[in-house]
Amino acid sequence: MVGTRYEEYLEAIHAVVKEKGYAKVSDVAVRMEVTQAATTQMARRLSADGFVNYEPNSGMTLTDRGMEVAETLLKRHEVLQEFFEILGMDPETADDEACKIEHVARPETMELLASFVDFMRTRENPKWLENFKKYHREGVMDPCPGSCNDDPEASND
Repeated sequence: MVGTRYEEYLEAIHAVVKEKGYAKVSDVAVRMEVTQAATTQMARRLSADGFVNYEPNSGMTLTDRGMEVAETLLKRHEVLQEFFEILGMDPETADDEACKIEHVARPETMELLASFVDFMRTRENPKWLENFKKYHREGVMDPCPGSCNDDPEASND
């Protein structure tokens, strides 16, 4: 795989292309909060490595290889952000944390988290998750976590 900085540029280019159909160096520089000179230098490197189609003064688009990396990162980001939000993190913080972790998490870790997020999408307010959120907020643990219920017929999802 490529380095974190490469990935960040590919994500930025992908986002700009999605908005405009193409990406100018200036657009990517603004999104990355770097100079146009730094973006031009990276665009040349990404082009030489086969991740972008870059023409000076014209702009850039992602190659198939670049698109594959960018879309993989986008999926990783979405899974991580949703995971953090499930745990009760506010969306802005979840987005920030996902940005950091998406570049370093192992594929096996992401696969496990994606399965968990998919599983959670099929559940409405599971008791154990509400118990966890209460524990995190207040430090109060349900006196009988797990399978203990007053009602043996009740589901503990």
